[in-house]
Amino acid sequence: MKKVRHVLGISGGKDSAALAIYMKDQYPHLDVEYYTCDTGKELEETYQLITNLEIYLGKKITLLRAADGSNEDPFDHYLKMYGGYLPSSNSRWCTRKLKLDPFEKFVGDDPVISYVGIRGDEEREGYISRKTNIQSIFPFRKNIWSEDVIDKVLANSNIKNIQDLYISLANPSKKSNFLDLLRQPISPNFTQAQKLKLLLDTNTKELNALVFAFLKTTSYPLANEVSFDLIDNEDVLIRADIFRILEESGVGVPEYYKQVDFEVNGKKGQYARSRSGCFFCFFQQKIEWVWLYEQHPDRFSKAMEYEKDGFTWNQEETLSELIKPERIQSIKEEYLKRIVSKKNKIKSPYLIDILSEAEEEGCASCFI
Repeated sequence: MKKVRHVLGISGGKDSAALAIYMKDQYPHLDVEYYTCDTGKELEETYQLITNLEIYLGKKITLLRAADGSNEDPFDHYLKMYGGYLPSSNSRWCTRKLKLDPFEKFVGDDPVISYVGIRGDEEREGYISRKTNIQSIFPFRKNIWSEDVIDKVLANSNIKNIQDLYISLANPSKKSNFLDLLRQPISPNFTQAQKLKLLLDTNTKELNALVFAFLKTTSYPLANEVSFDLIDNEDVLIRADIFRILEESGVGVPEYYKQVDFEVNGKKGQYARSRSGCFFCFFQQKIEWVWLYEQHPDRFSKAMEYEKDGFTWNQEETLSELIKPERIQSIKEEYLKRIVSKKNKIKSPYLIDILSEAEEEGCASCFI
């Protein structure tokens, strides 16, 4: 039986950095391997964060680079292979070639637990590998398990097995309410999400112990572990906790997260970068492109150089069009309106507004 490896990817962003600190502080006996996938197109603050983390963790963060042996940065190497076709939300070749492929090569066929920094205040799933030897765990959430695991545990076809397994594990005095929930089948009127929430709210530790016992009957990597400390974890960490962890540890918050003042038409606002990743990431909001242009003009110029032969980072406009004075003013004005709208908790029914909100989500593989 192969030894289970525990790995944690450092994206250069706040959440994965805070998770690395959290895991070292809360589970110091776990031999966690830290790695980062370098595209060659990160901001300098990203590399500084990795250096700071290595000092705090007391161990090296393994640097993974796609196209190893090429004399070009990984991104430039694969851009040529794709004929100059820039990545987009419809064609995320950068995620696959620069992040996922190097990671899967790094872990090989070893059974692996991959710790992912999706927060407790986020409504999204993280990357779940198609390789059966890689299992994702989410320590910041109330539900630490990946969606594929929960699908199996709570499947209607599995109710009898799960019920019997729970009875064999649970203290009889605690059975009734939890057991009743386990027995209740999923239906249009009682969704899997509702069932999961009720089980977690009733007793998170019991659900975790049950899931772990179920995993012991499967081929998931955790089946190879005698015990797993995180089944007793009831922490739920949100955005404010992430910044607190980074500051209190001394690792610090990357400069690009820090708000910079701006003014437009007599109105004052603040902007910053909301994510790590390549400085030209197509998932950036328009205001972040403006931030890049005004705070890192050299990097913005490099991003512009990639726009040729009809390939652009944004479908609706080129970067040269985006930085026209009147366009920058318009972007800042719209951004301020959106901030006010959020503060007032106004939800727009218009598709254009829904899409602008979705811009902030990004790709889970790069920005955790």
